[in-house]
Amino acid sequence: MIDISEIKFDEKGLVPAIVVDTNTGQVLTLAYMNEESLRISMEKKLTCFWSRSRQELWLKGETSGNYQHIVSITADCDRDALVIEVEPEGPACHLGTWSCFDYPLMEAESEKFSYEGLMELIRGRKTDKKEGSYTTYLFEKGLDKILKKVGEESTEVIIAAKAEDKAETVYEIADLAYHVMVLMVEAGISLEDITAELASRHVIDHKVKQEKMTGEG
Repeated sequence: MIDISEIKFDEKGLVPAIVVDTNTGQVLTLAYMNEESLRISMEKKLTCFWSRSRQELWLKGETSGNYQHIVSITADCDRDALVIEVEPEGPACHLGTWSCFDYPLMEAESEKFSYEGLMELIRGRKTDKKEGSYTTYLFEKGLDKILKKVGEESTEVIIAAKAEDKAETVYEIADLAYHVMVLMVEAGISLEDITAELASRHVIDHKVKQEKMTGEG
């Protein structure tokens, strides 16, 4: 473990700090620290930065409540940049987005998320069993186990939503969506089946609205 005296601050007394969500690995923001803000961060275990625009220290979350609880701080090989892993209490960006890095300049299309791709992956875990795969484990345990997990995840969504914890609710909804997709594969239900059902409901709702407006029915 290195000492703070080994950090190489630039000519303005600053070092760039890349803040990363320890749960997801997502880069949240890039900020700057001077020696004082770095010491405060280490003491409080909360990110504290130096605002280059305001020329003052600012403890992240002090006014917004979106504190970032520090899990670790790591310097690069040259000791002139930091990576800070945090447990965030809320969005990192002042615009309200979870990450400041929310504006793609170039994307690798092959890695872009799609529900179709995830469904294919889940189907593959059912037909070509992979040792150590949680998805394969669910299929091996069968329908009752899958239904049990869907029920548990539904409850977790309700608890998180009731607590008005947006981040936790998003996390639990993602868990629920995944387990529902496992259930869909087990039951032979496709995304197209669900899309068609939702589309038919939209048509019905539209017709009901028209009837109410015209006094028909």
